[in-house]
Amino acid sequence: MSRRVVVTGMGLVTPLGIGRTDFANTLFGGIGGIRPIEGFDTTPFKSHLAGEVRHFSPMDFISSRTLRRMDRLSQMVTASACMALDDAGIDPDGSKRNRIGIAMGTAFGATDVATQYAGTLFTEGPRRVNPILVPNTVMNAPAGHAAIELGLRGINTTVNHREASAETAIAYAASQIRQGRADVVLAGGGDILSPFFFTMLERFMALSPQNDADEQARPFDRNRNGPVAGEGAGLLCLESLESARSRRAAIYCEITGWGLSGAPAPANDWPDDPAGQVLSLQKAMAMAGVGPADIDTVSAAASGGVRSDRLEARALEQCFKGVQPPAVTAVKGATGENFASGGIRAAAMALSIHGGIVPPTLGLASPMIALDVVKTAAREMTVNHGLVNACASGGTFATLLFSKHI
Repeated sequence: MSRRVVVTGMGLVTPLGIGRTDFANTLFGGIGGIRPIEGFDTTPFKSHLAGEVRHFSPMDFISSRTLRRMDRLSQMVTASACMALDDAGIDPDGSKRNRIGIAMGTAFGATDVATQYAGTLFTEGPRRVNPILVPNTVMNAPAGHAAIELGLRGINTTVNHREASAETAIAYAASQIRQGRADVVLAGGGDILSPFFFTMLERFMALSPQNDADEQARPFDRNRNGPVAGEGAGLLCLESLESARSRRAAIYCEITGWGLSGAPAPANDWPDDPAGQVLSLQKAMAMAGVGPADIDTVSAAASGGVRSDRLEARALEQCFKGVQPPAVTAVKGATGENFASGGIRAAAMALSIHGGIVPPTLGLASPMIALDVVKTAAREMTVNHGLVNACASGGTFATLLFSKHI
Protein backbone atom coordinates (compact mmCIF):
# COMPACT_ATOMS: atom_id res chain seq x y z
CA MET A 1 0.00 0.00 0.00
CA SER A 2 1.25 3.49 -0.88
CA ARG A 3 -1.21 6.23 0.04
CA ARG A 4 -0.84 9.95 -0.57
CA VAL A 5 -0.33 12.15 2.50
CA VAL A 6 -1.82 15.63 2.82
CA VAL A 7 -1.72 18.43 5.40
CA THR A 8 -5.20 19.37 6.66
CA GLY A 9 -4.44 21.27 9.87
CA MET A 10 -1.78 22.91 12.00
CA GLY A 11 -1.32 24.02 15.59
CA LEU A 12 1.32 26.52 16.69
CA VAL A 13 2.68 27.93 19.94
CA THR A 14 5.54 30.19 18.87
CA PRO A 15 7.40 33.44 19.55
CA LEU A 16 5.52 34.83 16.55
CA GLY A 17 2.09 34.11 17.99
CA ILE A 18 -0.32 31.43 19.14
CA GLY A 19 -2.32 29.69 16.44
CA ARG A 20 -2.21 29.71 12.66
CA THR A 21 -3.60 33.20 12.05
CA ASP A 22 -1.39 35.14 14.48
CA PHE A 23 1.66 33.15 13.41
CA ALA A 24 1.05 33.77 9.70
CA ASN A 25 0.35 37.48 10.11
CA THR A 26 3.56 37.98 12.08
CA LEU A 27 5.77 35.71 9.96
CA PHE A 28 4.73 37.05 6.56
CA GLY A 29 4.56 40.57 7.95
CA GLY A 30 8.29 40.41 8.58
CA ILE A 31 7.98 40.90 12.33
CA GLY A 32 10.51 39.05 14.49
CA GLY A 33 9.91 37.39 17.83
CA ILE A 34 13.42 37.79 19.27
CA ARG A 35 13.54 40.08 22.31
CA PRO A 36 15.27 40.38 25.70
CA ILE A 37 14.49 37.33 27.83
CA GLU A 38 11.78 37.81 30.45
CA GLY A 39 11.39 34.25 31.72
CA PHE A 40 14.57 34.21 33.83
CA ASP A 41 17.46 36.43 34.88
CA THR A 42 20.16 36.62 32.20
CA THR A 43 22.59 38.75 34.23
CA PRO A 44 25.11 35.87 34.59
CA PHE A 45 25.12 35.28 30.84
CA LYS A 46 26.82 36.88 27.87
CA SER A 47 23.67 36.38 25.77
CA HIS A 48 20.38 38.05 26.68
CA LEU A 49 18.05 37.58 23.71
CA ALA A 50 15.72 34.75 22.71
CA GLY A 51 12.60 33.90 20.81
CA GLU A 52 10.33 33.37 23.82
CA VAL A 53 6.72 32.22 23.68
CA ARG A 54 4.56 34.94 25.21
CA HIS A 55 0.84 35.42 25.85
CA PHE A 56 0.25 31.66 25.89
CA SER A 57 -2.69 30.57 28.04
CA PRO A 58 -2.78 26.76 28.18
CA MET A 59 -6.20 26.83 29.87
CA ASP A 60 -7.63 28.01 26.56
CA PHE A 61 -6.91 24.55 25.12
CA ILE A 62 -6.44 22.02 27.93
CA SER A 63 -8.86 20.78 30.57
CA SER A 64 -8.02 21.77 34.15
CA ARG A 65 -8.19 18.10 35.13
CA THR A 66 -5.08 17.25 33.13
CA LEU A 67 -3.39 20.65 32.97
CA ARG A 68 -2.04 20.48 36.52
CA ARG A 69 -0.07 17.34 35.66
CA MET A 70 1.66 18.83 32.63
CA ASP A 71 5.04 20.51 32.35
CA ARG A 72 5.40 23.61 30.16
CA LEU A 73 6.58 21.76 27.05
CA SER A 74 3.71 19.28 27.34
CA GLN A 75 1.30 22.20 27.59
CA MET A 76 2.67 23.73 24.38
CA VAL A 77 2.58 20.42 22.50
CA THR A 78 -0.89 19.49 23.73
CA ALA A 79 -2.26 22.94 22.85
CA SER A 80 -0.70 22.60 19.39
CA ALA A 81 -2.29 19.16 18.98
CA CYS A 82 -5.71 20.53 19.96
CA MET A 83 -5.37 23.39 17.48
CA ALA A 84 -4.19 21.09 14.68
CA LEU A 85 -7.18 18.76 15.03
CA ASP A 86 -9.56 21.70 15.30
CA ASP A 87 -8.03 23.34 12.21
CA ALA A 88 -8.46 20.05 10.33
CA GLY A 89 -12.05 19.68 11.53
CA ILE A 90 -11.41 16.30 13.13
CA ASP A 91 -13.22 15.12 16.25
CA PRO A 92 -11.28 12.10 17.56
CA ASP A 93 -14.26 10.15 18.86
CA GLY A 94 -15.30 6.51 18.76
CA SER A 95 -13.40 4.13 16.51
CA LYS A 96 -11.49 7.01 14.88
CA ARG A 97 -9.27 7.19 17.97
CA ASN A 98 -7.55 3.94 17.02
CA ARG A 99 -6.39 5.36 13.69
CA ILE A 100 -5.18 8.75 14.96
CA GLY A 101 -1.65 9.00 16.35
CA ILE A 102 1.08 11.46 17.26
CA ALA A 103 4.76 11.64 16.28
CA MET A 104 6.68 14.31 18.19
CA GLY A 105 10.27 15.45 17.88
CA THR A 106 12.23 17.10 20.68
CA ALA A 107 15.92 17.75 21.07
CA PHE A 108 16.09 18.24 24.84
CA GLY A 109 12.61 17.69 26.29
CA ALA A 110 11.41 19.31 29.51
CA THR A 111 14.74 20.67 30.74
CA ASP A 112 12.99 22.78 33.38
CA VAL A 113 11.39 19.73 35.02
CA ALA A 114 14.50 17.58 34.69
CA THR A 115 16.65 20.13 36.54
CA GLN A 116 14.00 20.68 39.21
CA TYR A 117 13.73 16.92 39.76
CA ALA A 118 17.51 16.39 39.86
CA GLY A 119 18.04 19.39 42.15
CA THR A 120 15.59 18.09 44.74
CA LEU A 121 16.81 14.51 44.43
CA PHE A 122 20.46 15.32 45.07
CA THR A 123 20.00 18.04 47.70
CA GLU A 124 16.99 16.86 49.72
CA GLY A 125 16.75 13.16 48.86
CA PRO A 126 14.26 11.00 46.96
CA ARG A 127 11.50 11.34 49.59
CA ARG A 128 11.26 15.06 48.85
CA VAL A 129 10.78 14.68 45.09
CA ASN A 130 7.31 15.59 43.86
CA PRO A 131 6.02 12.35 42.25
CA ILE A 132 4.13 14.32 39.60
CA LEU A 133 7.51 15.50 38.23
CA VAL A 134 8.84 12.02 37.51
CA PRO A 135 6.74 11.14 34.41
CA ASN A 136 7.48 14.55 32.90
CA THR A 137 11.26 14.04 32.94
CA VAL A 138 11.14 11.59 30.02
CA MET A 139 11.34 12.70 26.40
CA ASN A 140 7.99 11.17 25.38
CA ALA A 141 5.95 12.95 28.08
CA PRO A 142 4.59 15.68 25.75
CA ALA A 143 3.30 13.17 23.18
CA GLY A 144 1.83 11.07 25.99
CA HIS A 145 0.06 14.02 27.57
CA ALA A 146 -1.37 15.11 24.20
CA ALA A 147 -2.67 11.61 23.50
CA ILE A 148 -4.29 11.39 26.95
CA GLU A 149 -5.93 14.81 26.62
CA LEU A 150 -7.34 14.03 23.16
CA GLY A 151 -7.99 10.32 23.69
CA LEU A 152 -5.75 9.20 20.83
CA ARG A 153 -5.02 5.47 20.61
CA GLY A 154 -2.96 5.29 17.42
CA ILE A 155 0.82 5.33 17.06
CA ASN A 156 2.65 7.37 19.70
CA THR A 157 6.30 8.01 18.92
CA THR A 158 8.91 10.52 20.07
CA VAL A 159 12.03 11.25 18.01
CA ASN A 160 15.27 12.74 19.33
CA HIS A 161 17.66 13.83 16.57
CA ARG A 162 18.93 17.19 17.81
CA GLU A 163 18.06 19.95 15.30
CA ALA A 164 16.49 17.40 12.92
CA SER A 165 14.08 15.93 15.49
CA ALA A 166 10.81 17.37 14.20
CA GLU A 167 11.57 16.84 10.50
CA THR A 168 12.40 13.21 11.21
CA ALA A 169 9.16 12.82 13.19
CA ILE A 170 7.17 14.25 10.28
CA ALA A 171 8.86 11.85 7.84
CA TYR A 172 8.07 8.93 10.15
CA ALA A 173 4.43 10.01 10.50
CA ALA A 174 4.03 10.36 6.74
CA SER A 175 5.49 6.88 6.22
CA GLN A 176 2.99 5.39 8.67
CA ILE A 177 0.08 6.95 6.78
CA ARG A 178 1.59 6.02 3.42
CA GLN A 179 1.83 2.38 4.52
CA GLY A 180 -1.74 2.27 5.87
CA ARG A 181 -0.82 1.98 9.55
CA ALA A 182 -2.68 5.20 10.45
CA ASP A 183 -5.21 7.54 8.88
CA VAL A 184 -4.23 10.70 10.78
CA VAL A 185 -1.00 11.57 12.61
CA LEU A 186 -0.20 14.80 14.42
CA ALA A 187 3.46 15.39 13.64
CA GLY A 188 6.03 18.04 14.48
CA GLY A 189 8.05 19.02 17.51
CA GLY A 190 8.83 21.36 20.33
CA ASP A 191 11.50 22.55 22.75
CA ILE A 192 11.54 25.14 25.52
CA LEU A 193 13.92 27.65 27.06
CA SER A 194 15.04 27.15 30.65
CA PRO A 195 17.94 28.50 32.74
CA PHE A 196 19.70 25.12 32.58
CA PHE A 197 19.26 24.84 28.81
CA PHE A 198 20.49 28.40 28.30
CA THR A 199 23.50 27.78 30.55
CA MET A 200 24.39 24.67 28.57
CA LEU A 201 24.23 26.52 25.25
CA GLU A 202 26.41 29.32 26.62
CA ARG A 203 29.05 26.95 27.99
CA PHE A 204 29.27 25.23 24.62
CA MET A 205 29.67 28.70 23.05
CA ALA A 206 26.67 27.92 20.86
CA LEU A 207 24.92 31.30 21.07
CA SER A 208 25.36 34.78 19.63
CA PRO A 209 27.51 36.75 20.23
CA GLN A 210 30.55 34.56 19.67
CA ASN A 211 32.77 37.65 19.34
CA ASP A 212 32.55 41.30 20.28
CA ALA A 213 29.80 42.07 17.76
CA ASP A 214 26.16 42.72 18.62
CA GLU A 215 23.95 39.82 19.67
CA GLN A 216 21.62 38.98 16.78
CA ALA A 217 20.37 36.07 14.69
CA ARG A 218 21.89 36.48 11.21
CA PRO A 219 21.07 33.45 9.03
CA PHE A 220 23.39 33.09 6.02
CA ASP A 221 25.06 36.43 6.79
CA ARG A 222 28.78 37.00 6.31
CA ASN A 223 28.86 38.61 9.78
CA ARG A 224 26.90 35.90 11.59
CA ASN A 225 28.22 35.11 15.07
CA GLY A 226 26.04 32.30 16.35
CA PRO A 227 22.31 31.62 16.71
CA VAL A 228 19.89 33.18 19.17
CA ALA A 229 17.96 30.61 21.23
CA GLY A 230 14.25 30.05 20.73
CA GLU A 231 11.37 27.90 21.90
CA GLY A 232 7.92 26.78 20.83
CA ALA A 233 5.91 23.92 19.39
CA GLY A 234 4.36 23.22 16.02
CA LEU A 235 2.31 20.23 14.85
CA LEU A 236 0.84 19.41 11.46
CA CYS A 237 -2.23 17.26 11.01
CA LEU A 238 -1.12 14.75 8.39
CA GLU A 239 -3.88 12.67 6.83
CA SER A 240 -4.30 10.16 4.06
CA LEU A 241 -5.81 11.68 0.94
CA GLU A 242 -8.64 9.11 1.11
CA SER A 243 -9.52 10.18 4.64
CA ALA A 244 -9.39 13.88 3.75
CA ARG A 245 -11.57 13.39 0.69
CA SER A 246 -14.12 11.35 2.62
CA ARG A 247 -14.53 14.31 5.00
CA ARG A 248 -14.33 16.90 2.20
CA ALA A 249 -11.57 18.51 4.20
CA ALA A 250 -9.67 21.60 3.11
CA ILE A 251 -6.09 20.69 2.13
CA TYR A 252 -3.09 22.99 2.62
CA CYS A 253 -0.64 20.91 0.61
CA GLU A 254 0.73 17.41 0.13
CA ILE A 255 3.90 15.87 1.53
CA THR A 256 5.41 14.09 -1.44
CA GLY A 257 8.92 13.19 -0.36
CA TRP A 258 11.48 13.04 2.38
CA GLY A 259 15.13 12.18 2.67
CA LEU A 260 17.28 11.22 5.66
CA SER A 261 21.05 10.95 5.70
CA GLY A 262 24.15 11.30 7.83
CA ALA A 263 27.84 12.18 7.68
CA PRO A 264 30.81 11.66 10.01
CA ALA A 265 31.20 14.54 12.50
CA PRO A 266 32.17 15.10 16.13
CA ALA A 267 29.24 14.77 18.57
CA ASN A 268 28.64 18.51 18.95
CA ASP A 269 30.12 19.75 15.68
CA TRP A 270 29.41 19.73 11.97
CA PRO A 271 30.86 17.83 9.01
CA ASP A 272 33.23 19.67 6.69
CA ASP A 273 31.87 17.94 3.59
CA PRO A 274 28.31 18.91 2.46
CA ALA A 275 27.78 15.53 0.76
CA GLY A 276 25.54 14.21 3.56
CA GLN A 277 23.24 17.21 3.35
CA VAL A 278 23.14 17.04 -0.45
CA LEU A 279 22.11 13.39 -0.19
CA SER A 280 19.06 14.14 1.98
CA LEU A 281 17.96 16.86 -0.48
CA GLN A 282 18.37 14.49 -3.43
CA LYS A 283 16.51 11.67 -1.67
CA ALA A 284 13.51 13.88 -0.96
CA MET A 285 13.30 15.06 -4.58
CA ALA A 286 13.80 11.55 -5.97
CA MET A 287 10.97 10.21 -3.81
CA ALA A 288 8.65 12.93 -5.10
CA GLY A 289 9.75 12.46 -8.70
CA VAL A 290 10.96 16.03 -9.16
CA GLY A 291 14.34 17.62 -9.84
CA PRO A 292 16.19 20.71 -8.62
CA ALA A 293 14.66 22.84 -11.38
CA ASP A 294 11.17 22.06 -10.05
CA ILE A 295 11.81 23.45 -6.55
CA ASP A 296 10.33 26.91 -6.01
CA THR A 297 11.47 27.59 -2.45
CA VAL A 298 13.62 26.18 0.35
CA SER A 299 13.05 26.74 4.06
CA ALA A 300 16.64 26.50 5.23
CA ALA A 301 17.80 25.44 8.68
CA ALA A 302 20.21 28.39 8.84
CA SER A 303 20.20 30.15 12.22
CA GLY A 304 23.38 32.24 12.18
CA GLY A 305 25.69 29.39 13.16
CA VAL A 306 29.19 29.99 11.85
CA ARG A 307 29.91 26.43 10.69
CA SER A 308 26.37 25.09 10.24
CA ASP A 309 25.24 27.91 7.95
CA ARG A 310 28.36 27.53 5.81
CA LEU A 311 27.75 23.77 5.51
CA GLU A 312 24.12 24.22 4.47
CA ALA A 313 24.97 27.05 2.04
CA ARG A 314 27.53 24.83 0.29
CA ALA A 315 25.01 21.96 0.09
CA LEU A 316 22.27 24.14 -1.38
CA GLU A 317 24.63 25.76 -3.87
CA GLN A 318 25.82 22.33 -5.00
CA CYS A 319 22.31 20.91 -5.21
CA PHE A 320 20.91 23.76 -7.33
CA LYS A 321 23.95 24.42 -9.48
CA GLY A 322 23.04 24.99 -13.12
CA VAL A 323 19.30 25.59 -12.61
CA GLN A 324 17.15 28.61 -11.84
CA PRO A 325 17.74 28.96 -8.09
CA PRO A 326 14.78 28.61 -5.72
CA ALA A 327 13.74 31.35 -3.32
CA VAL A 328 15.55 30.56 -0.06
CA THR A 329 14.27 31.66 3.34
CA ALA A 330 15.42 31.01 6.91
CA VAL A 331 12.74 31.74 9.50
CA LYS A 332 15.05 31.22 12.49
CA GLY A 333 16.02 34.85 12.04
CA ALA A 334 12.50 35.56 13.34
CA THR A 335 11.92 32.68 15.78
CA GLY A 336 15.41 31.93 17.07
CA GLU A 337 16.98 28.47 17.17
CA ASN A 338 14.27 26.23 18.59
CA PHE A 339 16.04 22.92 18.12
CA ALA A 340 12.82 21.09 17.27
CA SER A 341 11.64 23.94 15.06
CA GLY A 342 10.86 21.64 12.13
CA GLY A 343 7.16 21.54 12.97
CA ILE A 344 6.96 25.33 12.99
CA ARG A 345 8.94 25.63 9.74
CA ALA A 346 6.88 22.87 8.10
CA ALA A 347 3.71 24.79 8.99
CA ALA A 348 5.25 27.91 7.46
CA MET A 349 5.93 25.97 4.25
CA ALA A 350 2.36 24.66 4.15
CA LEU A 351 1.13 28.24 4.48
CA SER A 352 3.53 29.39 1.74
CA ILE A 353 2.25 26.80 -0.71
CA HIS A 354 -1.39 27.40 0.18
CA GLY A 355 -1.15 31.20 0.18
CA GLY A 356 1.49 31.81 -2.49
CA ILE A 357 3.88 33.76 -0.28
CA VAL A 358 7.40 33.14 1.08
CA PRO A 359 8.53 34.74 4.37
CA PRO A 360 11.62 36.94 4.65
CA THR A 361 14.93 36.06 6.30
CA LEU A 362 15.21 38.53 9.16
CA GLY A 363 18.69 39.56 10.29
CA LEU A 364 20.27 39.01 6.87
CA ALA A 365 22.19 42.03 5.57
CA SER A 366 25.19 40.62 3.69
CA PRO A 367 24.40 37.19 2.17
CA MET A 368 27.19 34.61 2.05
CA ILE A 369 25.12 32.17 -0.02
CA ALA A 370 25.09 32.39 -3.83
CA LEU A 371 21.35 31.76 -4.15
CA ASP A 372 18.18 33.85 -4.30
CA VAL A 373 17.50 34.61 -0.62
CA VAL A 374 14.25 36.35 0.36
CA LYS A 375 15.55 39.15 2.55
CA THR A 376 13.65 42.05 4.10
CA ALA A 377 10.06 41.47 2.99
CA ALA A 378 7.85 38.51 2.11
CA ARG A 379 7.64 37.59 -1.57
CA GLU A 380 4.38 36.74 -3.29
CA MET A 381 4.95 33.88 -5.71
CA THR A 382 3.51 30.57 -6.82
CA VAL A 383 4.94 27.68 -4.82
CA ASN A 384 4.35 24.26 -6.36
CA HIS A 385 7.19 22.47 -4.57
CA GLY A 386 9.06 23.52 -1.41
CA LEU A 387 11.78 21.89 0.65
CA VAL A 388 12.13 22.09 4.43
CA ASN A 389 15.73 21.38 5.34
CA ALA A 390 17.28 20.26 8.63
CA CYS A 391 20.93 20.03 9.69
CA ALA A 392 21.74 18.54 13.09
CA SER A 393 25.02 18.76 14.96
CA GLY A 394 26.71 15.40 14.93
CA GLY A 395 26.01 14.94 11.23
CA THR A 396 22.30 14.09 10.90
CA PHE A 397 20.30 15.54 8.00
CA ALA A 398 16.61 15.48 7.08
CA THR A 399 14.70 17.08 4.21
CA LEU A 400 10.93 17.23 3.65
CA LEU A 401 9.31 18.03 0.30
CA PHE A 402 5.86 19.64 0.26
CA SER A 403 3.87 20.13 -2.94
CA LYS A 404 0.72 21.95 -4.00
CA HIS A 405 -2.17 19.49 -3.89
CA ILE A 406 -3.69 18.83 -7.29
